[in-house]
Amino acid sequence: MEKNDMVLISVDDHISEPPDMFRNHLSGKDLETAPQFVVDENGTSAWTYQGMFLPSVGLNAVVGRPLEEYGMEPTSLEQLRPGVYDVHERVNDMDVNGIAASINFGSAVGFDGSRFHRAPDKAAALIHLRAYNDWHVREWCGAYPARFIPCAILPTWNMDATVAEIHRLAALGCHVVSVSENPTVLGLPSIHNAYWEPFWRAIADTDTTICCHIGAGNPAPHASMETPIEAWITTMPMSIATGAADWLQLKALHDYPTLRIALSEGGIGWVPYFLERADYSNWRHRAWTNSVFQGDMKPSDIFKKHFLNCFIDDKFGLQNIEYIGEDNIAYECDYPHSDSLWPEAPDYLWESIRHLSDAQIDKITHRNAMRFFNFDIFSRMPKSELTVGACRARAKANGVDTSTKSSGGVKPVEDGTTRPITSGDLVKMFAHHARQAA
Repeated sequence: MEKNDMVLISVDDHISEPPDMFRNHLSGKDLETAPQFVVDENGTSAWTYQGMFLPSVGLNAVVGRPLEEYGMEPTSLEQLRPGVYDVHERVNDMDVNGIAASINFGSAVGFDGSRFHRAPDKAAALIHLRAYNDWHVREWCGAYPARFIPCAILPTWNMDATVAEIHRLAALGCHVVSVSENPTVLGLPSIHNAYWEPFWRAIADTDTTICCHIGAGNPAPHASMETPIEAWITTMPMSIATGAADWLQLKALHDYPTLRIALSEGGIGWVPYFLERADYSNWRHRAWTNSVFQGDMKPSDIFKKHFLNCFIDDKFGLQNIEYIGEDNIAYECDYPHSDSLWPEAPDYLWESIRHLSDAQIDKITHRNAMRFFNFDIFSRMPKSELTVGACRARAKANGVDTSTKSSGGVKPVEDGTTRPITSGDLVKMFAHHARQAA
């Protein structure tokens, strides 16, 4: 196999939702009260909803900018590549990056729909959440059904509505949902509470996959507001280990053997020791903990049966797939976030993966994703049109421009500083954006 022969399915990318997202899916009062895209007199864009304010963009949308501008937060859609919010331009950006298909998480609504969970008027929030799902499934993914794997959000504050939405989505062909890895941060019972039993049953009955995205629940920790921002960014992927350990102890994994959980944007290099430690902890402590793991079943066995680990750039992990499981790894691009290697993702990936067998490369680049997310891409589009080489040839024919563009933005600190940018600087900048929007 050569680099251009790979078929890449990215199991984690993102959308900065377009201003007219709800236009075709709501009307009247429902449309008037839906999340609104606003632009102030300074040209700063934001979404507003039920008293909440969220700047429309941030480090989540810096693709195509010079690296030195990554900390200069774009404040309007005009400062972004159109592929960030326009589905047709997104497909062009996928082609030039050699990406055959993609899962896209929302931004303004939260990776897990948390914007709607925090809304005071839950009846309206349910209407608007369902409309978001309709837009995402029918309009965004539906524009190119061979190129996108739909990923919906759920009204988990209302379990009856959640179960109904899971079944409604399945009827629309959507079998992937994103939920908080720790619903207690949303004021809901923990995943170990009986409250979630109807959820597990509905997920199993519809053969739906659950995504737990980093940052949607347990926050990525940083030691202090004076911690250099690079320290915070370093630990962000590994922070998912906290949620993974919690979900690994889930009784539902034993009751529903078909449950599938994707640890989105979590990386893979930490997994071997995590599994070793989980097995060791169970061996030394299950005599008194009343563990769900008894007998010969080990935590690592359940992990390899139920969990998918998703990576962007992880050379160490790819050198140690025997300790992770070649059936438990999938590639992600993370477009348009700051970790994304667009438009050179295949080039970096090939150098990290070329030592593996063709069968292993196929699993990690697309076959595990196809199986885990119930998405047979080859029944939708011929393989000959989906390889890295074919995608890039199509982008070349369409004249897709990948040149770096400077577009400015708001710096986290004053010009001329020589000290490291800190976690506090970023927090203050986001707070400033929110106040401006308000």
